[in-house]
Amino acid sequence: MNDLLPIILSIAAALVVVGGLVPVLLKARKSAAKYSGTRDANDPATPSTAGGGTLVEDAPAAVPERTAPAGLDVLEPATAEVEDDVAGLETIAVETPAPVEGRLNRLRARLLKSNTIFGKGLLALLASDKIDENVWDEIEETLLLADLGTEPTLQLVDALRERVKVLGTRSPEDVKAMLREELIKLVDPTMDRTLHVERHAGRPAVVLVVGVNGVGKTTTVGKLARVLVAEDKDVLLGAADTFRAAAAEQLATWGQRVGVPTVKSDIDGADPASVAYEAVKAGIEQEVDVVMVDTAGRLQNKTGLMDELGKVKRVIEKLAEVDEVLLVLDATTGQNGLNQARVFAEVVNITGIVLTKLDGTAKGGIVVAIQKALGVPVKLIGLGEGPDDLAPFDAEGFVDALLN
Repeated sequence: MNDLLPIILSIAAALVVVGGLVPVLLKARKSAAKYSGTRDANDPATPSTAGGGTLVEDAPAAVPERTAPAGLDVLEPATAEVEDDVAGLETIAVETPAPVEGRLNRLRARLLKSNTIFGKGLLALLASDKIDENVWDEIEETLLLADLGTEPTLQLVDALRERVKVLGTRSPEDVKAMLREELIKLVDPTMDRTLHVERHAGRPAVVLVVGVNGVGKTTTVGKLARVLVAEDKDVLLGAADTFRAAAAEQLATWGQRVGVPTVKSDIDGADPASVAYEAVKAGIEQEVDVVMVDTAGRLQNKTGLMDELGKVKRVIEKLAEVDEVLLVLDATTGQNGLNQARVFAEVVNITGIVLTKLDGTAKGGIVVAIQKALGVPVKLIGLGEGPDDLAPFDAEGFVDALLN
């Protein structure tokens, strides 16, 4: 028993010492959790959450801190790629968009490859040894199949008939020059295709993007953001498509790729007009160059949805003028796209057309048909699924691509 006494006393002393250290350790841990000072450069990033668990990524040092209105989140652009093991999250590295000029050249080359049948077919018909009524009927059919529309087709055929009769020549060079001139007249290079994306009156330019379901509005907004960033514009995106699942996240991802913040609601089915309003408000406060607002895809025969689109525009105009209303159309829908354009034009004042999927032989004519019907220019075209497959529309370049 006497031999065990020293051992028991030693164990008791050790327990007393450990018991005294526990409160100190707990206090130190609590203090560390409250630490709000500047973290060392080698400390791992600590993602934060706001508004129902929506990730709010840290902004780059060059971008001023943005605050989110109640019920809305401002998703800042990512500054660097984060490893998968950091809180189980991964952000997207900021990309450098392709220069506008290089992108336009690439699109022209792709359009040239995809439309050679259309151009060669017309040139072959016009260069025939004998151009009788059957040949003119074939020319007319070719133009109609290219979605040129009835009125523009008749106008072009009449002009070609007159010129062929006067010139009396069938040389390939003369025929090509004649057809090029007449097509350029139809596409109308005099239309103002400028995108109004310059700050003015101390506020950002506001661009509203509209269209039916499935034409690629959200993707177009993301691609256009890349075009503007390549032109050194400071851009902010507004995710007013609050009905389609994951639409806001999709838009935010496009923005993160090029360092552009996105304002979105963390509430499913939120009022799109409110989101649009807050996006424009944030753009004014942050003094950005351009605010682009993505809207929900709407069926043009649904009166309630079209009325809501008008409401979005009216609410935005309480803060700022809407400088551009871009209607996104899928070129593969042909004349149905023209019907969509007419209905949207009755609800909002469309200032420009964005034609996506303009990559087939029989779709080029829709450019002429839409412009003829609405008096609104095609301002942007997309010929592929790549992030930089969107470029300003050029009338002469477009016609040259059709005929080569």
